[in-house]
Amino acid sequence: MTCIHPSTWIHPYLRPIALSGLISLAVATCGSAGNDDPAASGADPALGMAFTGMRLVDGRGGPPVDDGILWIRNGRVEAAGPAGTVDLPQGVPTRTLPGRTIMPGIINGHGHVSGLVAPGDEYNRANLIRQLEIFARYGVTTVVSLGGDGPEAVQLREEQEAPGPGRARIWLAGPVIAPWTEEEAREQVAQVAAMGADWVKIRVDDGLGQREKMPSNVYAAVAEAAHSHGLPLAAHMVDLEDARGLLRAGADLLAHSVRDAPVDDALISELVERGVCLSPTLTREVSTFAYGERPDFFDDPFFQAGASPEAVSALLEPERQAGFRASEAGRYFQNALPQAMENMMALHRGGVGIAFGTDAAPSLGRFAGYFEHMEMGMMVEAGMTPGEVVHSATGVAAACTGLEGVVGTLEPGAWADFLVLGADPLADIRNLRQLEEVWVGGEPLAVPPFSATPREGGSTNGGE
Repeated sequence: MTCIHPSTWIHPYLRPIALSGLISLAVATCGSAGNDDPAASGADPALGMAFTGMRLVDGRGGPPVDDGILWIRNGRVEAAGPAGTVDLPQGVPTRTLPGRTIMPGIINGHGHVSGLVAPGDEYNRANLIRQLEIFARYGVTTVVSLGGDGPEAVQLREEQEAPGPGRARIWLAGPVIAPWTEEEAREQVAQVAAMGADWVKIRVDDGLGQREKMPSNVYAAVAEAAHSHGLPLAAHMVDLEDARGLLRAGADLLAHSVRDAPVDDALISELVERGVCLSPTLTREVSTFAYGERPDFFDDPFFQAGASPEAVSALLEPERQAGFRASEAGRYFQNALPQAMENMMALHRGGVGIAFGTDAAPSLGRFAGYFEHMEMGMMVEAGMTPGEVVHSATGVAAACTGLEGVVGTLEPGAWADFLVLGADPLADIRNLRQLEEVWVGGEPLAVPPFSATPREGGSTNGGE
């Protein structure tokens, strides 16, 4: 293997950053550039580059590799595995990362890309990109946006087929459809398919008694129509009985936890048999009641690094806080949260795929990027191990959303979307906050990620 001097092998975007001492560490390891300069040695850029000497978590759920190799080329993973099992061609530039962990980028299997970062933001291309950049800087490299999407999002999805999009990837559901007849169901699904969406999304609940619930024959017609167009169906639901009905009708993803009653063996067995996953979105519940008072996480520097000050100020307005305290929905979901967490664990133990998701960020108070890290902590609190949570947010989320082999795992052919961490997230899920680099499509972000690890000058926000 060739050891390349940092001034030549670190991507140009990273040269001025000196992330957490990586450059000085590499200098001590490699010494002077000499003939290790790719340009001087005639190294072929088409060979890509390799990372070695780190702990490798590949997203497939197996044990980590303590002396791993990750070889990337043309924006994708060429090979990954233990040292000695990856045959690197002569001349591949190699970067050694002792003490670091590399893992796939986080997938939000049920999020939203609304463009809403600060009050008054509009749904437009610039704001969608800004929100996807925030997701990425928190290590969330893919968002399956389940509702509210327009043609601008479709265009961004098309553009991400090139290496290095510089932001989180997006797959989308288009608008959330709300038919009331079987004929309307077929018409609205056809419109979603025509716009180029990847999913169909519906809501099946009565808004805690505030509206009529979609009839079962109508959502069954939605499922049939979606499948006829080759599209999977994601279903918002609250109640156990609605979960049963949607599963029988052909839903492909239950887009929230069951909140009203304990799940039973019959539901678990049917979910497993049909291969249908559930996305728990625990932080969605938190967002309905957390802002009655000033939440503690407003003082977390990791939150402050990426949150809009205008959004925080809006949520601290006394009238808005009073509205949260008076909210019937907030009280319901606060009381239902323990049941949702217990049900998530029962499903997980029963072998149901738990597709990591947060339902961020369609509205103020569901903060893109930060809520994903909060969700992971809540999943550990509910009983999952850090390793199970990481798997849920990578390989499982990819498999549950039809993206297996595309993102979520570091295996040949997948996009080279990965995180470089200063500590092992399998030991402590909060170590996912020690983001040193985020790579999307084989390129590091043009700006450093948000991190709970101070960098030069003591900044926790990548120098902003």
